[in-house]
Amino acid sequence: MFELTLMCPENRVGTLSDTLEALDALSVSIEDADAQTDAEQALFGEPGMPPPKTGWQRSRVSALYASEVLAKEALDLLQAQDFFADCQLLGMQAVAEQDWVRLTQSQFTPVEITPEFWIVPTWHEPPAQARIVIRLDPGLAFGTGTHPTTRMCLRWIAQRGHGDESTVNHALGRVLDYGCGSGILAIGAAKYGATDIDAVDIDDAAVESTVLNAQANQVHLKAGFPDAATGVYQTVLANILATPLKVLAPLLWSHVAPGGSLVLAGILGTQADELKAAYAPYCQLVISDQQEGWILMTASN
Repeated sequence: MFELTLMCPENRVGTLSDTLEALDALSVSIEDADAQTDAEQALFGEPGMPPPKTGWQRSRVSALYASEVLAKEALDLLQAQDFFADCQLLGMQAVAEQDWVRLTQSQFTPVEITPEFWIVPTWHEPPAQARIVIRLDPGLAFGTGTHPTTRMCLRWIAQRGHGDESTVNHALGRVLDYGCGSGILAIGAAKYGATDIDAVDIDDAAVESTVLNAQANQVHLKAGFPDAATGVYQTVLANILATPLKVLAPLLWSHVAPGGSLVLAGILGTQADELKAAYAPYCQLVISDQQEGWILMTASN
């Protein structure tokens, strides 16, 4: 394998990447040429908000070719194009063959939520001390248990759901996982005994992922789009991001049953006051957990 790496301005990215694909590149990737420098630009905004920009000022474009001959032929043809005057060749180098499956698997190892509660990929054996295990492989939807926001939500579920079945059902009751991603929080609630669970998301890939992951873990839940959430719930979980959580404040609170709990994550510590203000007309949010700059906020009805 040989990789061509080029740099180009924002107005040439589309043309360059399309041309590389037309010249039989096996793959083309684009990233900020100024990443991890003072000139780095944020390109992606929070869900529901417009992106700060539509493209980076300078992009690093990499194309993978099956051989050095093909890479050189592609470069020769590129250099003959008028637009190439605005581009810069950064390099062409051999790329070592990788066992991508093995490499990916090595990056996902069992995740401890509590000493007895673990998230374990299917290619690993659960630790000996694991009493409650969620089997989950990385996929299209967010939520593998590695992010602090997911771990804090699962830890809250474990703390609230700890006990025998009658205690668990009384503590968690009917559960709503709003913005379910992979379904990991809904599955966690099921593992701790909840039996009436709605998991909803605006992304059809997330809904599909949740269904498949629930089946793999042999738990029962209902997965669908947000309009499938009806009535009130003893436990409402939402691990999204600060901006959509603020927008969703009246909706999420309307689903919290009297005596129920609202659990919010995807919030940076610096955003706590914004969330408290957004939910002030409905409830009093408190910080219940924090990890690596992220916080878990909860409220009781």
